[in-house]
Amino acid sequence: MRALVINLIKNKPPGKIPNNKSRLSYWKLSHFEGKKEFCLSTQTTCGALFQIQRCTTDPNSYKSLGDSFRMIFRTEGLFGFYKGILPPILAETPKRAVKFFTFEQYKKLLGYVSLSPALTFAVAGLGSGLTEAIVVNPFEVVKVGLQANRNRFTEQPSTMSYARHIIKKEGLGLGGLNKGFTATLGRHGVFNMVYFGFYFNVKNIIPVNKDPTLEFLRKFGIGLLSGTIASVINIPFDVAKSRIQGPQPVPGEIKYKTCFKTMATVYQEEGILALYKGLLPKIMRLGPGGAVMLLVYEYTYSWLQENW
Repeated sequence: MRALVINLIKNKPPGKIPNNKSRLSYWKLSHFEGKKEFCLSTQTTCGALFQIQRCTTDPNSYKSLGDSFRMIFRTEGLFGFYKGILPPILAETPKRAVKFFTFEQYKKLLGYVSLSPALTFAVAGLGSGLTEAIVVNPFEVVKVGLQANRNRFTEQPSTMSYARHIIKKEGLGLGGLNKGFTATLGRHGVFNMVYFGFYFNVKNIIPVNKDPTLEFLRKFGIGLLSGTIASVINIPFDVAKSRIQGPQPVPGEIKYKTCFKTMATVYQEEGILALYKGLLPKIMRLGPGGAVMLLVYEYTYSWLQENW
């Protein structure tokens, strides 16, 4: 991948509004994300399980990231790390296509408003995140439910049967396949606002390096910081989403229902650090993963603009 990026590094950064052909390129770019999601599934599973556990007295509580790896492997086997992998794989292609396509379109629309370029990137990112959340939320509900199941992989329901179970029992609305919708809006909206806003603003401040390798490292470093900072800022929404979409403490009783009320409950009962549960595996996934995603997007999009 690095060789491909360096070969493309002489191209101009994406700035033009996509034409009909290059719009299709977002779907091509987003296929890469499905493969990346599979490779990083262990961090996704551990992060969700950390966020669902309520306190150290929880019988399923993990003491550390290493402890979670050992317990999952011992009790659920190797495939336990890949619970709920199908929903994000199915969602990645439309999710990433929506993320980058709407980001470019919101930038275009904001061109008619008297905003500074720096603010334009952040607001366009916020808009793309809110739009992305609409697409991804049903997949997240199924994924979290499957990851919360502590049975061995072979004893768990399939993705489709579990989705049908949710629809039959709870419906398609905000109490069923779309529960946790406001928390998902916050998670993706805040993440993309910081992610795109930080990356493009800082990239425009730090001078371009003529050496292809150093230029690659410059952009990778900025992308790494973008993914890391965005993860730190948006994780309280992520914790709230996992609590709402995951199993409730008392079966049949809804304790976690709305986004900000869930945050307040977690803070009052477990302390401020509970809102940052799962931060390490999240950074391990979205720090370098976010950098790679931006680099692949930027240079491949630029290449397609020049050659299509």
